[in-house]
Amino acid sequence: MYPDEVQAERIRIIGNAYAQAEEIADAGLSAILAQIPSYAARDSTFHADVHDQLTRLCRCGLSAFLEHRKVTVEELAYTRRAAVRRARAGLTLVDYITAFRLGQQATWKALLAFAGESEAGRQAALSMVAPLARYNDLVSTEAANAYLEFQQACSADFGREGQDLLERLLAGALPERGPLLAKASAHGIGAESTAAMVVVTATVLDSQLREAQDGTDTEARQLAAAAMAGVGVNGLRTLAVVRGSEIIAVPALNRSASTGELCERLQAMQRKLSAAGITLAVGVSTVVAGIAQLPKAYQQSRNALGLLLEAGGVLALPHITPFRYLMLRADDTARHLIDPGIAAVLSDDRTRGGVLADTIRAFAAADMNLREAADTLRIHHNTAKYRLRRIQDLTGRSVRSVNDLIELLVAIELQQPAAPVGS
Repeated sequence: MYPDEVQAERIRIIGNAYAQAEEIADAGLSAILAQIPSYAARDSTFHADVHDQLTRLCRCGLSAFLEHRKVTVEELAYTRRAAVRRARAGLTLVDYITAFRLGQQATWKALLAFAGESEAGRQAALSMVAPLARYNDLVSTEAANAYLEFQQACSADFGREGQDLLERLLAGALPERGPLLAKASAHGIGAESTAAMVVVTATVLDSQLREAQDGTDTEARQLAAAAMAGVGVNGLRTLAVVRGSEIIAVPALNRSASTGELCERLQAMQRKLSAAGITLAVGVSTVVAGIAQLPKAYQQSRNALGLLLEAGGVLALPHITPFRYLMLRADDTARHLIDPGIAAVLSDDRTRGGVLADTIRAFAAADMNLREAADTLRIHHNTAKYRLRRIQDLTGRSVRSVNDLIELLVAIELQQPAAPVGS
């Protein structure tokens, strides 16, 4: 902890800087235009965008100082979006990082100016060196990663060759020779005739990265493809291509053919993109062996994708049961076939926390073993017994009857929102 007078000076300095963030951004922009020709050559709209980013960077870091907290990655989503705009404008990464450094220098100069000549002011300024450096590191890392991901998305790997290779694979054929075969091998595809693979299909549901003119999500899809290319589990990058409104990837699995690690990485990718303002829905096919099975896997991944809500997420077919899949695909007619009395009981149960539905599921999962179900629910055997009797009294269905139990389970599943599962 710092002495009270130093703490007071910290608050004064940061408060003044926050209030004059626009002026600090003016100084940063002037330095950028004076020292970086590629920025100076741009139009006033571009310069205004840079000024806005500098202002937001300044206020984001300073507000965290005032509130005694760390800046989160989610707060820096605008930085990633700005980095994409700079990359798309054709600026080099060196120029972009240089511009970022000049902007931060302007902030630091302002803090020193507000500190003044007093001893307490100088100590307060020195106390901000380490947290400011950590903030700069976090911002520059996020920005550089977004910039590079966008460049990767626009590189040859996602260009015509990648698209041509994907079209061959989705037709169930592997190139016999030439650069497309080499590219397939580089992604672990076709190295072994029985190698395990899945097809992943994703779509952007919502994005803050929209083209100014036509409102499309081109940038968002390219960033998603770049991110998906990095989720491989066999030590190689995954073939990931933007194909119309979809992003399609063909991850080759490792020898265990397990999809667990892949889905964990897809989940992490989906959360990271969401923090950056891109809502992504991701469908994962079952595991297939051999190129000839890829068309079927692609259709499976699209089916899975169609079951996701607007909130997005990851739905992996290898991680759900056939019963759950059928329930997710059920239409309104199936829901109308639910006994109204059962539907009313389950609706009321949901408002009370879903205790009865949980008991029915646990009883079924325990192969109708009441004690095992009670242990799973961590309740007394008599409590579980009372709940089953209560379910029979309310619904007229006995959970000890296979037909009645199936009817209850179907009703429960059909009344549940189709949230992302298997992720």
